[in-house]
Amino acid sequence: MASRDVTTDVIILTQTVVGLLGNFSLFCHYIILYFTGCRSRSTDVILQHLTLANFLALLSKGVPQTMAAFGCKLSPSDFGCKLLFFLHRVGRGVSMGSICLLSVFQVITISPQNSRWAELKAKAPQHIVPSMCLCWMLQMLVNVVFPVNITGKYSDKNITNRKDFGYCSALRYDETRSILLALLL
Repeated sequence: MASRDVTTDVIILTQTVVGLLGNFSLFCHYIILYFTGCRSRSTDVILQHLTLANFLALLSKGVPQTMAAFGCKLSPSDFGCKLLFFLHRVGRGVSMGSICLLSVFQVITISPQNSRWAELKAKAPQHIVPSMCLCWMLQMLVNVVFPVNITGKYSDKNITNRKDFGYCSALRYDETRSILLALLL
């Protein structure tokens, strides 16, 4: 194995481990806050969803990719591969949506009292939970098309135009379909 491959594998492993530990510590923090009865801030709901989305993305992509990089024989079924890719895409999309929602909420919160945003300050906290639910539902709806062409690495289908992910493979899209999917996103 080339030193470049080992370096890449170690970087993937480090990112996965640090990401899982960081998200696990945030998850434990919010569980402790919940059971002690502490009053949470309005941004805590967004951060809880962000933590869950990051966990989902890390567990569905980081762990299998790390195992495949180090030569572990991970061969999920077709359904397993479809589920892993769907969960990864939903987690990644919700993570980006949560960050955007957090940014908007913080802009509204720090705006001066005499600005156009002042009337939104009181209304913003009550719209956080519906916005997060909408974000989850939209990501699930938009990403339902992607697992269609994902199969297990050892699938019995004989297709030569495949992209190998180490533990699953996917049919490559033609250029027109790729453009349509990018516009959908």
